Amino acid sequence: MTDTNIPLKVLIIDDQILFRDGLKSLLSSTPDFEVVGGAGSVHEGIKLALQTSPDLILMDFSLPDGTGLDATSAILRVLPACKIVFLTVYETPENLFTALRMGAAGYMLKDITSSDLLSSLRALNRGEKAVSRKMMSVVMDEFSRIYTNGETSTDAEKLLTRLSKRELDVLRELANDTSNLEIAQNLYLSENTVKHHIRNILDKLEAKNRREVIAFARQNIIKTNQTA
Repeated sequence: MTDTNIPLKVLIIDDQILFRDGLKSLLSSTPDFEVVGGAGSVHEGIKLALQTSPDLILMDFSLPDGTGLDATSAILRVLPACKIVFLTVYETPENLFTALRMGAAGYMLKDITSSDLLSSLRALNRGEKAVSRKMMSVVMDEFSRIYTNGETSTDAEKLLTRLSKRELDVLRELANDTSNLEIAQNLYLSENTVKHHIRNILDKLEAKNRREVIAFARQNIIKTNQTA
């Protein structure tokens, strides 16, 4: 990504088709970028990344079959030079810090202006991180809170940030020791989809079995709901 005369190959991974099309239209309007594909899930995004070898990936945080973190980990193992920038609605510092620790080159919110987005992406060539002003403000507020109160995120909170919204829904059901069939009925999912989410939850929470996940859920999810 050093030759400014060659457009950067960009892959867009976002489950909102209209948003993907809008990004493609914006990036295609400048000679700096060439959109090589769009994907709507972790699985599809990884597959396209390996097929197209993009220079840059614009990644949503929450995807139907997992999170952008899952895709980031898998893609960077094979394409370490690829720059991944999260473009999302989630403005929590935990998500930002986790993404950057996993090797992301940036983290911006979807309400960013077109001109600021393009400027931030071009700054990647200068070795800068693409972090929007709003997210930098969130980061500074978080550092201020930590150093003022001496507080840090618990290990459980950090683990929970790895889960997608749907995986958190499944985890809440597991807190009540609900069967896979009952979870499927409650969340309007197929039983196979529920099994897929539970496997992901086991991996992300670094749990050995379902019993450990249930214990974790009862200690953290229920407690969170009671104090919300």
